[in-house]
Parts: sequence; structure tokens; C-alpha cells
Amino acid sequence: MAQKRDHGGGLDAAVARYGGRRDMWVDLSTGINPEPYPVEMPAADAWTALPDESRAARLVTAARRFWSVPDGAAVLAAPGASALISQIPRLAAPATVCIPAPTYNEHAAAFAQHGWTVAPGGQAQARVEVHPNNPDGNVWNGSDVRADLHIIDESFCDVMPEASLIGRATRPGTVILKSFGKFWGLAGLRLGFAIGDPAMVARLADMLGPWPVSGPALDIGARALEDVDWAEATRGRLAEDAKRLDGMFDAKGAALIGGTDLFRLYRVDDAQAWQDRLARGHVWSRTFPYASDWLRIGLPPATRWDQVEAAL
Repeated sequence: MAQKRDHGGGLDAAVARYGGRRDMWVDLSTGINPEPYPVEMPAADAWTALPDESRAARLVTAARRFWSVPDGAAVLAAPGASALISQIPRLAAPATVCIPAPTYNEHAAAFAQHGWTVAPGGQAQARVEVHPNNPDGNVWNGSDVRADLHIIDESFCDVMPEASLIGRATRPGTVILKSFGKFWGLAGLRLGFAIGDPAMVARLADMLGPWPVSGPALDIGARALEDVDWAEATRGRLAEDAKRLDGMFDAKGAALIGGTDLFRLYRVDDAQAWQDRLARGHVWSRTFPYASDWLRIGLPPATRWDQVEAAL
């Protein structure tokens, strides 16, 4: 049986337990931008025709420019970063993978499912860095890694592009992951990217097969990546909102111990009690089975700040 994976979300279960309608709730258990990129309806043939090469090429070109991808690195668009994470362990024969913990648990689950031994430290044939880390926001120091397969998950790095390790994408065995659902707030679009060693990226492309990304996702993704003005304005807004959230939680006795401008991690006296209190006000948060005093909170949309403050 596959390992049960602990995630944010689960709003339906929260509604069933605490009551109310789903539209009465604000889900802050994930680190998704609550003010997403404004989506325009794609052209009709994006829905009716198989995705063509020109649309895919436009998306890849936009990705290269937005992330300043080195010329020697390959770029692959995929149906979400999770789809890539599930296939990455197949890039090498099962051995030992080092995944510093605690972190996003999909990586460990995927490697274990493919027969790898997961270790939190030491030398290994593969290594995963979540950069910045989820849930504590720690930034990897960029030290040299001796591993045949090196994965750098930058799903939350678009709020701090200056910290990106995209320059390492040309190193043999290196794959950098990018997520479209976090910074752009379009998790339902299911769009992610693998950037790195051309040999590794080509193998991932073979695993995903033809037309891995839908026509509408190709169009919407390209437009969003090309809109650098929106990205710059969004980083500023997220930074301000993160500080505002810190002030609200600090006033109630929570101590900021990490996070990014898309989610904050607080130390509280009893995370489960805090989650229950917030849930009675129809605000859903994230707790962790390995840290009873950690509470992670995403940013609310502009119209729901009063609800969060009332729940606190």
C-alpha cells in the first residue's frame, strides 16, 4: 500500500467537522498566491486541437526568459511539478537518496515508492533540496553536492528570484523544478517545469509522453511568464501581506520562525488548539505531525483579512 502523505488542503473534511458551507471558508493551509494571475480565455482551438509545437515553443521561450535559464540547460513543461516528482526517481537505479528533513514529503514518498532508501543526511547517490524549504522557508546554502542525481525544488522561489540556483542547471545530473501553482496562484492549471541536464530532462520527457501540457495551459502559462510587470508588482504585494499577517499573529502570541512571502510558519503553544480556534471561524490552517507547536498559514485574499482577524 502506498505511503499516506501529509498535505495541506483537506477543506472538505474541515467543513464536515466544523460546519458551514465551503464558500464561507478561507483555506490558508497551502502556500498558494490568493490573488492569482488574471486569466483570459484562450483561443477556441486551444481547447479543440491537440497542442501544437508553436504553442509549446512559446511557453518554453517564455520560461527561459523569465527564469534566465542558461543556454546549456533544457526546459520541459509538464502537467504540474507533482507529475515530475513522481517520475524523477526513475532517472537512476534505486540506491540511497538524501532528503534533508523536515520538508515537503512528496519527494521522499516518490523515491520510496520506487525502491530507494531515503536518508536525512550523509553521502548518497541522489539528493533533493527544497529551496526555499517548505515549511520553514530555509534557503539552501548552495554547497557542492556529490550525487549522480541532484534535484533542486524551487517551487516557492519565485518570491525571491535573487536566491534561485538556476545557474546550476547545466551541471550533469541536476534538475531544477519550478511550480506554476504557487506564485501565479493557478494550481488548478497543472503546470510545472523541469530545467537542467538535457539528458535527464529528455528522459523525463519520454516518461511523460506526447502532449503532456494542455493547450489552454500552454497559452495561459506563456502569457503569465511574459508578464514581468505583474510578477514584480505581485512580489511587492506578497511581501507587504506577509508582514501584515505576522503582525496579526504576533499580537496573539505566535512567534514567527520561518516561511516565505507565500506562507508563514509560527511557533505556538499548541498548534492543534490554534487550528481548532481558527476553524471555528472558518479559517483552515496547517499543522504537522512531527511538530506540535508549528502552525503554517498562507496569505488570505484581499477580501478575507477581516475573517482571519476575527477567527484569531
